[in-house]
Amino acid sequence: MAQKNQLSDQLIKAAKKLRSEVNKLTFAEPVTHVYNPLDYAWEAHQLYLERFGNSEKRIVLLGMNPGPWGMSQVGVPFGEVEAVRDWMGIETPIGKPKNEHPKRQVDGFSCTRSEVSGRRLWGLFQDRFGKAEHFFADHLVLNYCPLVFMEESGRNRTPDKLPAEETTPLHEACNQHLQTVLRILDPDWAIGIGKYAENCLRSVAPEDLKVGTVLHPSPASPAANRGWAEAASKQLLDLGIWSS
Repeated sequence: MAQKNQLSDQLIKAAKKLRSEVNKLTFAEPVTHVYNPLDYAWEAHQLYLERFGNSEKRIVLLGMNPGPWGMSQVGVPFGEVEAVRDWMGIETPIGKPKNEHPKRQVDGFSCTRSEVSGRRLWGLFQDRFGKAEHFFADHLVLNYCPLVFMEESGRNRTPDKLPAEETTPLHEACNQHLQTVLRILDPDWAIGIGKYAENCLRSVAPEDLKVGTVLHPSPASPAANRGWAEAASKQLLDLGIWSS
């Protein structure tokens, strides 16, 4: 088994390669602005991997891509500012994207907007596990795609809405990174946070990896708004990943 520090080093190397690969890609209208937090928020992302990616995991949870008030701000998947700063203990200077949208400014840890998905996700884990170290002993949360896509209006455009000529090279880079991460962490389970992430996992997962899904915590989901923590907990219990 690889040494703990070697695992986080491998994850950091893989993230750097993903950053480089997606930075080569171009996207056409209606996308007008593309953010890559692995560039301007790299220090925070690297700290996340160093601190919490330093051991093999039983469960890897995968999101789709950064939200405008979460990872876009602080470089950590589902990066609700308070959860990252106060629960994970990560706080670093955050830079600016090259082409910043005036309606989606990056304020880093000074951001006062709440990432609802992140608040729900990390809130559940904090309630169940208490200390961050207890959760990350067996779990790690990652995103499939590191990029944020925005239209001229500031509207978020998710990767599943991009045309095939843009998604094909994007998926190639993201799939390669996902395969590398799964090989490094050697989990028993990989859980897609939402169906898109589950499908991405199933497209690259080795035969011996168990793949499942939990409801996405987005406020755009009526089901999530009816009680996401309870629904997601039940799904993880039913899969046998968590025990009551």
